Amino acid sequence: RPTRLASGFRLSAVEMTDFGRSKLHEGTRTFEQECKFLRKIGNTEYQIEKGFVPHMKVPGRFYANRNLERLMYEELRIHVKRGESGFLPAVKQIANVASLPGIVEKSVAMPDVHAGYGFAIGNVAAFDMSDPRAVVSPGGVGFDINCGVRLLRTNLMEGDVKAVQEQLTQALFDHIPVGVGSKGIIPTSAQDLTQALEMGMDWSLREGYAWAEDKEHCEEYGRMLNADPSKVSKRAKKRGLPQLGTLGAGNHYAEIQVVDEIFDKVAAKRMGIDQKGQVCVMIHSGSRGLGHQVATDALTTMEKAMARDKIPTNDKQLACALTGSQEGQDYLAAMAAAANFAWVNRSSMTFLARQTFAKVFKS
Repeated sequence: RPTRLASGFRLSAVEMTDFGRSKLHEGTRTFEQECKFLRKIGNTEYQIEKGFVPHMKVPGRFYANRNLERLMYEELRIHVKRGESGFLPAVKQIANVASLPGIVEKSVAMPDVHAGYGFAIGNVAAFDMSDPRAVVSPGGVGFDINCGVRLLRTNLMEGDVKAVQEQLTQALFDHIPVGVGSKGIIPTSAQDLTQALEMGMDWSLREGYAWAEDKEHCEEYGRMLNADPSKVSKRAKKRGLPQLGTLGAGNHYAEIQVVDEIFDKVAAKRMGIDQKGQVCVMIHSGSRGLGHQVATDALTTMEKAMARDKIPTNDKQLACALTGSQEGQDYLAAMAAAANFAWVNRSSMTFLARQTFAKVFKS
């Protein structure tokens, strides 16, 4: 639901990333037997006890209200009924992560948890970098590295844009390329891409695609300093080069939204959102084909490293490498570069969104 522009409007950015994501137990257990490993320890807190899957080093933990609890248990019931040939439910993935070498304290899942690739979506785990057996797994980061949401607030109200709602929506669609294989309109050379991979939002700022204050509202200030573009394969760079400033497909979107409710007035005010009916733009996208290729390359390399270093996992989707190994360090450097690409990508679309509003409101 779009909305009009007072003169001198500004679109200010806030980032929220959601980096922040088989082989099963020997023998079979009934649903009731499986449930004995799941213990409710609070109103919305559940513990997955050791033994739920093999080699668990720490317990699992997830948070769910009554509705989500029902879904979690139903996933497990379906899995038991289908056997090992079926999909892996989130509770099993949380437990499998708890079996990885070097994990600290517990494998945790946020309230939005659901089945993913290796890690459950919403699954979080910490690893002790000083432990020589600790691992890093691309499944924990995901294929769309640094996929996240950018929220742009405006100084407009819903009534301000009613008259140009369709025009504004179409202009946004015209400015931001969308769809599988979509190509960006931000001029990008191979040298530009390499610099963007290294510099993140500093590149956007230098090239005029970001405001200085945008960095203040972005994780890591929009740049991971350990990024090394030389660790990103030619194939990944080739896929990423034409995609800078593009939305992609799937669940990615760019929406003109209206604030319906404010739950935390203090936090909202800090973000410049202080009244119902205020117009915002939300952009959800990530590192596009470049990030996907970085993950794919790493998984291929890590399967060989696992055999060499004798790293056991319960699920082949949890392919990993010792953090101190060459494969582990190369992935971390390439992953950081892909994260920088994602920040530049969202910054580029922020620039295009600002251009859209400027064009429609002649500001």
